Amino acid sequence: MSVIPDAAKKVPLMFRAQTNGRCQLQRLSKGQESDAVLWADEWTDKTYPEAPIFDGDVQSRSYTLSWRFVTNSGQDDGVIRPVIGAKGYPFYPGSSMKGIFRRACTPAQAARYCGNPLSGGDHEPGLLRFHGGYPIDTSWTEHLVDIIHPQQDWQVKDDHKNAGAFVQISLYKPTLQFGISSTMSLETQEWETIWRLWEKAFSTGIGCRVCAGYGQPANQTGDLLYKCRLKGQGQAAKLVDGTGEFRPNVFRAAIRGHALRIFGGLTDEKNADRLIDQLFGSAMEKGTVGLLSLNFRTLQLEMDTFGKGSYAQPTYDVEGELIWHLTQTLVTEERDALTKLIAALTRFAMLLGGFGKSWRRADHRLFLPDYYDEDYKPLIGCHWQWAGERSLLNDVRVRKLDTVGTFIDEVRQAAQTWMQLQRMTPTPNRSAPWRESWHPANVQVWGRMADEPEDCEAIRWLHGPYQEAVPSARMAEGSIYRSSVTGQVGQIGR
Repeated sequence: MSVIPDAAKKVPLMFRAQTNGRCQLQRLSKGQESDAVLWADEWTDKTYPEAPIFDGDVQSRSYTLSWRFVTNSGQDDGVIRPVIGAKGYPFYPGSSMKGIFRRACTPAQAARYCGNPLSGGDHEPGLLRFHGGYPIDTSWTEHLVDIIHPQQDWQVKDDHKNAGAFVQISLYKPTLQFGISSTMSLETQEWETIWRLWEKAFSTGIGCRVCAGYGQPANQTGDLLYKCRLKGQGQAAKLVDGTGEFRPNVFRAAIRGHALRIFGGLTDEKNADRLIDQLFGSAMEKGTVGLLSLNFRTLQLEMDTFGKGSYAQPTYDVEGELIWHLTQTLVTEERDALTKLIAALTRFAMLLGGFGKSWRRADHRLFLPDYYDEDYKPLIGCHWQWAGERSLLNDVRVRKLDTVGTFIDEVRQAAQTWMQLQRMTPTPNRSAPWRESWHPANVQVWGRMADEPEDCEAIRWLHGPYQEAVPSARMAEGSIYRSSVTGQVGQIGR
C-alpha cells in the first residue's frame, strides 16, 4: 500500500486543529499569507457555483444587508466559524429566523405561526416552517476575512493594551434569500402579513454583532430614535489582504467610547461600565442586548490611496445617514431621555474631531498641506462635518467658542438624566479613575477661532518646537512631538 507523503498537510485548514504547525486563524504574520485567507480560499474553491434553490412550496423573498453579516456555528480558538449549509454555502439558520420572527409577533400571532409551549417542556408546532436564508449568488465569496481591533480600554481607561487585531469571517454586503412555508394553504393577504412580520423582525438586524452595525438591512424600518447626515474623509481600515474598507462600526466605537468618558466622570468605574453595557450591549459573561442599534446608510463613497511606498494607505471620502434605532420597548420618559442622550453623544463626537483612525488630529491634507511636501509622510488626521439642511439646522450646537462649555454641560446633563431614570445617583466626587474620565478636575477644553485653515496654530504644535533654544542657559529646543501630550505609536496622546 502506497503512503501519501505529508498527508497531514493535504487536509483542508477547515478540518485541522488550531495549533502551531496545523492551522492558526488568529495569527497575522507580516510578509506571508495568513491561515485565515487560505482557510477562506479553500472553502470558497470547493463551494458549488450555483446557490441553493428552495422547493416550489416555499415562499421566498430577498433582502440586501448594508454592510457585513456574521453567523455563528461555534469557535476555532476565538474565531467565529460561519454556519455552512447545502453546497458549501453560508446561511442564516431557520431556527434563528424563527426566533426573531416570534419576537415580532403578538401573542396570538406567535401561537398561530410558531406554536405554543406544552406541559412537560414540549411544544405544539405552529403553521410556519422557517427554512433560513442563503446568498443569491457567489458575490459573498469576496472580502470574507474581516478584522477587529478592540481598543476601548486602551483609548479611554489606561495605557495597557491587552488586545491586538482579531480575525473574523463575515459576508460583505450580501443579498440573502429567505424561505418560509406553511403546513396548510394560506391566503395571499395572510402571506403579506407574515412577510411584514419578518421584515419587522429583520429590521433589528440578524446574526452576530448587530449592535455594532453587522447584519443590518439596507432599508431599515426599525424603531427610529435619532438620525443625522454627515460626511467625512480619512484613513480607511486595512483588511488582512491589504485592501481598504470604510467600516461603519467606527461610529459606534467612537460614540461608545465618548459615552464611557462622560459616565466615567459622573460615577464610579463599575456603574459606568454597567451603563455602557445597557446602552450598547456586551459579549461578556452571558451577553447583553443593548438598547441601541446602529445603521449607516451610505449615500456616496470614494475609496482611494494616499502616500507612497510603505506610507501608502487606503483612504475614504464618504457621505451618509447615521441612524440609531431602539431595540426594546421603553416608557415615554425613558425613550425621550435616551433620544436626547444619543443625539448629544453624536454631536459631542463631531465637536471633538470625528470618527475612525487618527480622529484626535485634524486632517493634515486640509489644515497643514506643507507637511506633505516630502513625498514619504504618513497620513494623519480625519475631517468630519454635518451635511444636509436638516443636520446643519438641528445638529450644529456650537457656532462660536463661548458656547462650547454650555454644550458640554448639556451633554453631561443628558447623561445624568438617563442615570437618574435608571435609579442611579450621579457621584461626580467619586468618578472612575481613568485617564480620560470627563470630569472638570481631569479635563480642560481650549479653543481658538481661526480665520482660515492656514491660520490654525494648534496643528503646528504637534510637530514644531514650542520652546526656543537658550544657548546661554544650555537649554535645548523643546517640542511636544512624540510626547505624552501628542502621543505616538503605542501611546495615546493626552
